[in-house]
Amino acid sequence: QVQLEESGGGLVQAGGSLRLSCAASGRTFSIYKMGWYRQAPEKERELVARISWTDGSTDYGDSVKGRFTISRDGGKEMVSLLMNSLKPEDTAIYYCNLYSFGMGREFWGQGTQVTVSS
Repeated sequence: QVQLEESGGGLVQAGGSLRLSCAASGRTFSIYKMGWYRQAPEKERELVARISWTDGSTDYGDSVKGRFTISRDGGKEMVSLLMNSLKPEDTAIYYCNLYSFGMGREFWGQGTQVTVSS
């Protein structure tokens, strides 16, 4: 199994910045991708950003392109999400996600709340 520990959520004013981190532990030897999804009240969960463990390529949701940056922490099984120019519509629960090709499944963190006030 894989455990994901998230940190860094909180309350910030519009235009501000936050950094989220996610550390993976357990059977992390076959990570394919790690990233973040978010879910706002009464909305479906959507991709925020993810990064490939094999070649470092990244994907971003259209609404965060140019504002958010995902990065991998060196040789550790950890990803960070730097969120700049935050908007009230970024308010959501942010979930860390890991896909393991060795186990053929994905894992989810418990989620961290991000609230952006106007």
